Amino acid sequence: MSTPQGINPTASFSASSAADESLTTPEGRKDFWRATLSCWLGTAMEYADFALYGLAAGIIFGDVFFPEATPAMALLSSFATWSVGFIARPIGALFFGWLGDRKGRKVVMVSTIILMGASTTLIGVIPSYASIGLWAPACLVVLRFSQGFGAGAELSGGTVMLGEYAPAEKRGLVSSIIALGSNSGTLVASLVWLAVVQMDQQQLQEWGWRIPFLCSSLIALVALWIRRHLKETPVFERKKAEIVAQRESALPLQPADNRSFWQRSRSFLVMVGLRIGENGPSYLAQGFIIGYVVKVLAVDKSVATTAVFLASLLGFLIIPFAGWLSDRFGRRITYRCFCLLLILYAFPAFMLLDSREPVIVIATIVTGMGLASLGIFGVQAAWGVELFGVNHRYTKMATAKELGSILSGGTAPLVAAALLSWTGHWWPIATYFAVMAGIGFLTTFIAPETRGRDLNAPEDAI
Repeated sequence: MSTPQGINPTASFSASSAADESLTTPEGRKDFWRATLSCWLGTAMEYADFALYGLAAGIIFGDVFFPEATPAMALLSSFATWSVGFIARPIGALFFGWLGDRKGRKVVMVSTIILMGASTTLIGVIPSYASIGLWAPACLVVLRFSQGFGAGAELSGGTVMLGEYAPAEKRGLVSSIIALGSNSGTLVASLVWLAVVQMDQQQLQEWGWRIPFLCSSLIALVALWIRRHLKETPVFERKKAEIVAQRESALPLQPADNRSFWQRSRSFLVMVGLRIGENGPSYLAQGFIIGYVVKVLAVDKSVATTAVFLASLLGFLIIPFAGWLSDRFGRRITYRCFCLLLILYAFPAFMLLDSREPVIVIATIVTGMGLASLGIFGVQAAWGVELFGVNHRYTKMATAKELGSILSGGTAPLVAAALLSWTGHWWPIATYFAVMAGIGFLTTFIAPETRGRDLNAPEDAI
């Protein structure tokens, strides 16, 4: 049988053996489950934050922070502040990724959960435009930036930690827990919003919208408590031990250790392309379309939040199934199929939304989130970890993911709102949706198959 591209046949599972060996002891299994729970909660926190903001931007922020704008301009302004968080994410990814590759995964995981938790909680106490004028949206922008700065490394940090703990043959399934965390966060956010939007409109605008943001601090506190007791991954511990052994023996470092960050950057660019194919459609499906349905099509707010809630429930089946498929058939073919389905989804989705029928609208949103926010994301986790070598894994993966995110998800709702304001029709938005999914689809043809790759290998997969 031929060796999949990107795998060194002479060292096939040496990295995974470190993880496998650590799971043979009770203490090792305890560390694994603690890391799993911590990563799940941290990602839940991150995506609860962004789902809360996405729902709030589509439903209420226009009235609270931009009351003097027209409905279309209020929606555009709300998603402009949304994009600020994504501008901060690559900066945070580069900084915290560098820190994580040198000082360890734990220090970053603790720092990011504190930063994100504080930022989200403070959003819930910003006075409205009616109280302090322009200072209200200004405070929102600052807190969105700090929230994004921490989130830029949170997702990748959890992905790296789970990937480096997981046995090679189950890496896709175990790593998909990160996506389950994102799904849990979206579920919590939609549940809270589903309850909050039942309030009287005046109460909702005055104080009800603050409840979801204040409640998110509970997740952050639990995750922080668990992370204080985390240990480093077996892969990172082995890397540290090799560096110490080389220094003590006075031997020169391996050539791969002296390579610059940007040498052999093909895997970096591949990750950017894969991220565009996932993140852009994902944030259109769970961000812009929510606002479009509520503000433009004038469908009841509870319809959109119900759809997000149902999609989140289904995610607990879709995500691990997608991870298992990538373990069974490979990362490339599974990812490619999801991208193809997203391309086919784009135009029919907007045609169906125009019906304004609650059942059809809910089914359309659920399908879009199932493909983009859930299924494809479940495959991406393990693939991203395997694409990069151990020396710069955290920095490269986090930066590539967030760069792809700012080129797609971070700006997608803003671009879509601008296209809608400019043309007054949905067809340019559907085209934009399909193009981003198409970028992910084409990237799979130049991406290496990495299933089972040695995670201690210093070089990136090629």
